[in-house]
Amino acid sequence: MTAALDTAAGPTGQTPAPRSTTPTPEHTTPTPEPEHTTRAPAPESQHTTPERECAARVPEPERAARLEAALGDPFDPANPHGHLALVRADDTREAPHATEALLTEHGLSAEFVPHDLGGRLRDLEELARVLRPLFRRDLALGYGFGITSLFAASSVWTAGDPHQRAALADVLLGGGRVAIVHREVAHANAILRREVRAQRPAGGGFLLNGSKDAVMNADRTDTFVVYARTSAGSGSASHSVLLLPGPPASGEVRRLARVEMPGMRGARFHGLRLADVRLPDSALVGSLGEGVTLALRSFQISHCLIPGTVLAGVDSVLRLAVRAATENRPDGRPARRWHKALSGVFADLLACDAMAVTGLRALSLVPQHAHLLAAAVKYTMPDLLREDLEELAAVLGARGYDRGPLYGGFQKLARDLPVAGLGHSGTAVCQAVLVPQLPALARTAWFRTAEPSAALFLPGAPLPPLDHRRLTHSGTDDPLTATLIGAAERLAARTGTQPLHAALAALARALVEELRVLRARCAALPAAGSTVFDPLACALADRYALLLCAAACLGVWEGQADGDGFLADPAWAVLVLSRIGRRLGIAVPETPADAEQAVLAEALGRCRHGRSLDLYDTPLAG
Repeated sequence: MTAALDTAAGPTGQTPAPRSTTPTPEHTTPTPEPEHTTRAPAPESQHTTPERECAARVPEPERAARLEAALGDPFDPANPHGHLALVRADDTREAPHATEALLTEHGLSAEFVPHDLGGRLRDLEELARVLRPLFRRDLALGYGFGITSLFAASSVWTAGDPHQRAALADVLLGGGRVAIVHREVAHANAILRREVRAQRPAGGGFLLNGSKDAVMNADRTDTFVVYARTSAGSGSASHSVLLLPGPPASGEVRRLARVEMPGMRGARFHGLRLADVRLPDSALVGSLGEGVTLALRSFQISHCLIPGTVLAGVDSVLRLAVRAATENRPDGRPARRWHKALSGVFADLLACDAMAVTGLRALSLVPQHAHLLAAAVKYTMPDLLREDLEELAAVLGARGYDRGPLYGGFQKLARDLPVAGLGHSGTAVCQAVLVPQLPALARTAWFRTAEPSAALFLPGAPLPPLDHRRLTHSGTDDPLTATLIGAAERLAARTGTQPLHAALAALARALVEELRVLRARCAALPAAGSTVFDPLACALADRYALLLCAAACLGVWEGQADGDGFLADPAWAVLVLSRIGRRLGIAVPETPADAEQAVLAEALGRCRHGRSLDLYDTPLAG
């Protein structure tokens, strides 16, 4: 697996070094581990509880269905919100005004405000489903209209006082935007380069000075959440979060020239310069020096929500590829040479969705253990989606360069996706979360942590309201590896196993063995803090994240296994785990032909009947 979105030139045109993902050599056999704690083995009938209903039976949130219908058939050339109109707006580097007006009419900004503050945000899985109709059509619009406002506001929802929370809620509920001014990080691109400094002048308050090369929506808002340097040191207490709720009482907020990005060309990025901007003490969000900690806590939301919405764009491209592969075919089936690509990309989409949805649900169900999974979601999914686009480009062939209503969305998505992932910087941030934890996880968590509740893997099942204040970044357990181990044990214990179940059991067993090898390799790493960008440690983080993806897929499959829908069929899980095993470079059984054919048949059927290519299998407008 290569660097995915991160291999593309970032907003400044620089091409970052790829991540190292070379399969690691076999390690010596690790010492025997103590028994891990799992959900108690039980007969297969234990999975027939009402909570385990098939995801396909869970209705689409009414707001998502309403937005899908309002946006209309994306392939209709006369639709002002269709692919043709969106591509033309992209060509002129402008936001599609008609669609922005539609989103305003639907009050989309209220989706980013917690319910207890008057908004509609109850849980992040539902939010992702509400946003997918928009992201199926235009990533730049999904970002530019408002999702970045949520990312900016998340630190205030997490640690803000009641006045700050209410003030920000009023901005968003009134249809306004909130812009985020990031701190500078290693491997910075245009969005993350440079930073703002905040001094403590005599008389109290803060005095802000500094600039950023690119801030989304800086020209369309007066409300900024600023990650400002408040200490000259380089430790975790170096930055603080400050809320600039409108034009300052003194000083200047200067919008600089618009920055033209290689992707998301309709989104508005501007340089920003703050000169002697004075803020009162009440502008501080949380505590002084808490900025890095708040970023680690609140950015878990973006780490799961970005992949969980962006994959809807790849869903659209897979639909284009199926159209191209079946066009003028009398039997409505693609040529055999495209079977592997189409079924494989569909399997990857289901894998990505399983991982993203599990991460989104974890933020409500187990926020104390969600930070590693959230980082792994953001770390892994861009790679898989980028690889999928490459496979689909081969299927599309010359149609991939078409600018018309049927295929014009492909080139736009291919440009937008790297910017959506923040390039190499996004990878570096996730590495900084994952890599330091690997030695401790290997020594204290893997094969010891108890399995989580089955509710974690039930897409669409009810969730408790999201409480941003419960988000942490220091949990020591790893429930998803426990799910991988437990699922492998339950599969091995099945009696009267059918061929696909046997194949799934063999794949799960091989992945558990890979976890044993990984544990030995990670336990041998130096202490945390010295290996964040070490190539070996980063390669091990790659492998760990893929194992979490496999665990999420097994958890979702087990949650549906007593249903009668497609997700109850082990075929998709077999194909997913086969592809993950090959990415890891481990020995896995040959993928059964009937697994690939079952997955392909489902993809073709959904495209034929206008249904989404994700876990939810929901009706689409076109």
